[in-house]
Amino acid sequence: LVPQGPPMDASKKVDLKIIIIGALGVGKTSLLHQYVHKTFYEDYRTTLGASILTKVLAVDNTPLKLQIWDTGGQERFRSMVSTFYKGSDGCMLAFDVTDRESFEALDNWRDDFLEKVIPREQDFPMVVLGNKIDLCDRQVPKETASAWCKEKDIPYFEVSAKNNINVAEAFETLAKQALTTYKGIFESYLTDSIKLTPNDKPKKRCC
Repeated sequence: LVPQGPPMDASKKVDLKIIIIGALGVGKTSLLHQYVHKTFYEDYRTTLGASILTKVLAVDNTPLKLQIWDTGGQERFRSMVSTFYKGSDGCMLAFDVTDRESFEALDNWRDDFLEKVIPREQDFPMVVLGNKIDLCDRQVPKETASAWCKEKDIPYFEVSAKNNINVAEAFETLAKQALTTYKGIFESYLTDSIKLTPNDKPKKRCC
């Protein structure tokens, strides 16, 4: 029998990097501030590059420290934003339900992320947020967004940063996914790092 590594200590804090990506103006910064500070962020200055906020919470009795990266959505920042993907443990794709183009851009954002994240995993921890459901001029039906997410096996949340609808649920679902993946990688690493005993080494042959 191959000896198993020690179980992961559930009391030890785990640091996870979460990144929010999506088109310009979908409310990524507002979503992040609502989750971390419980306030609606109405400063509409464009995020240049990335800004980072942290949130401490517990998932499955494991203390987590989420380092959440809010990224700029302007096309001219796309190459810069993609440099922030490295080391991510989870990805949040956001669009604006009142902006059809922001929804249609999800494919490009998702593909760009999966192409650059290392290691490339199609089942990488990811959720989709349809923001601004508090507004009445909706362009993307819930059924359309749900179908896109179901096809790609990604959880979908209809959210409102302004009214704090489903924001915490979306972040915590992603945190749980990311933690599960992290634990799997951690345990796999322990198993793979078990060294061979001296008796397992190949014997030298006489010449």
